[in-house]
Amino acid sequence: MSLLEVKDITVRFGGIVALNDLSFDLDEGQITALIGPNGAGKTTLFNVVSRIYEPTEGSITYDGQDLLAMPAHRICRVGIYRTFQNLALWPTMTVLENVMVGAFTSTKTSFPQAALRIMGARSEEKATKRRAYEVLEELDLADVAFHPATGLPFGTLKRIEIARAMIGKPRLLMLDEPASGLTHSEVDELSATIRGLRDRHNLSVLLVEHHMKMVMAISEQIVVLNFGQKIAEGTPSEVQKNEAVIEAYLGADAS
Repeated sequence: MSLLEVKDITVRFGGIVALNDLSFDLDEGQITALIGPNGAGKTTLFNVVSRIYEPTEGSITYDGQDLLAMPAHRICRVGIYRTFQNLALWPTMTVLENVMVGAFTSTKTSFPQAALRIMGARSEEKATKRRAYEVLEELDLADVAFHPATGLPFGTLKRIEIARAMIGKPRLLMLDEPASGLTHSEVDELSATIRGLRDRHNLSVLLVEHHMKMVMAISEQIVVLNFGQKIAEGTPSEVQKNEAVIEAYLGADAS
């Protein structure tokens, strides 16, 4: 059953067509990768699903609901969480505090209540801390929970961003180039982490990534974009053999 249905999405910025008539489905519990050269429109699609960009044409259905009718602030409330290409952590806050920020959509405390430290607010804060620590433990980050985000290894910071998304208990986890800047061993560890999270939490994952070894290892479906258009869609083995993909992205020596 499809959780996310992208149909005929077109995005224009003036005379530039960033996405042109893009359609694909993402099934419940599936890992789907979007690949393509820089500027192919991958992050543009992420920004449309996140309600940062408004498409020029087309529709997106999420869990039977019209996603494009939702304001951006409701996206997390229906279970869609994402990471970004560039790290968006608060460097002077602890790792635990950074992860707690991801729970803001599920908390009931108002700003005045939190500022005045009302009993209900204190209780909710303690519960959020416990949940954040549990997420850090699951991602093998408990040992840096009380360390400021600044100064930590890049691979660790990437996992912290995933932890911040996971505290919101997503149904759809959108990962924008999570392997960027990582070593080969870190990429292997991250691949295992993403698969493990999907299996344990029954996640659906939409992945934008340039690291082809990772994409081929963990994806069940791959959608290939080039200049804003879909040029191929299928399993990793099908995409690897597609002549248009080899020419546009993987290179002539791909097999």
